[in-house]
Amino acid sequence: MSNLTKLEFTTLDIEGTNYLSLVLNVEIHPNAKHVGEAIISGNEASNQDKAKAIAFLCQHLHEGLKAKYLTVKDPLEL
Repeated sequence: MSNLTKLEFTTLDIEGTNYLSLVLNVEIHPNAKHVGEAIISGNEASNQDKAKAIAFLCQHLHEGLKAKYLTVKDPLEL
């Protein structure tokens, strides 16, 4: 199934060759979506904000990586 959501930046490829550019984008875009607090160590973000952050971050993972991180419940781990 194709990704129907418009992505703000490219997905992390399976080999991780674009990891640095993805990290830089992940530092900026979640704050614009008001879920940046959820990816900071020691955060007190609500479960709803953590879920939004995970959904946002998963949109930007390669399909092959999504299965690997399917059970992650904390966006900081992701």
